[in-house]
Amino acid sequence: MNAKRRPILAGNWKMNMTVTQARELASKLIPLVSSVKDRDIVLGPPFTALSAVAETIKGTNISLSAQNLHWEDKGAFTGEISADMLLDSGCKYVIIGHSERRQYFGETDETVNKKVKQALKKGLLPILCVGETLADREAGKLNETINRQVNGGLKDISTEDMKKIVIAYEPVWAIGTGKTATPDQANEVHALIRQKVKALYSADIAEGLRIQYGGSVTPENVSTLMAMPDIDGALVGGASLKPESFAALVNFK
Repeated sequence: MNAKRRPILAGNWKMNMTVTQARELASKLIPLVSSVKDRDIVLGPPFTALSAVAETIKGTNISLSAQNLHWEDKGAFTGEISADMLLDSGCKYVIIGHSERRQYFGETDETVNKKVKQALKKGLLPILCVGETLADREAGKLNETINRQVNGGLKDISTEDMKKIVIAYEPVWAIGTGKTATPDQANEVHALIRQKVKALYSADIAEGLRIQYGGSVTPENVSTLMAMPDIDGALVGGASLKPESFAALVNFK
């Protein structure tokens, strides 16, 4: 963690939580993190619970994120959600290109890039996800995969807009598997992403960029991960579904 960059801890609830459960989880979390001043706290409920959670966290130090969006303003896209709908529901952030979206729903670097541009155009802050599979890593294609996803996701994004983006590095082999990249392994890829952004933009932009780690982050390993110089936060799955464990992550020392 770099003292100049404000840590950002986001909970991605994935396809979990009814409206009632979501409201209850957010309500329980609020007092557990209310004293946190020096880091950003973000919750990413499913679409159906966005408004309820927005209402629950209103006036607190917690922000709302959606888990996806469509790149068009509106239209005949059955089952999709627009940026305006997310803004209307109280969202500030949106997670884009999560490995599960790429793996199960055919997202590509091109569609991810369209979504990032749409989010920025509408005033949402993108959390852009990148990461390699175990096959990529074992075949020695880690750098190639990360470069491709960073290049593709950030294509034609202006320097000014780049200041609004958070990148989340999630090694696909560590998501929900209980396997975590070692702090050194994770930091190495974060540093690689930062170098890539420096080459695309500038040292200033790269230095200001917040890069989260996602992949089986727990209250037990969060402090060692956050101690690494290039890790600026966490994108948390399973551990964000329990208020106590997510609060423990947010309150890392």
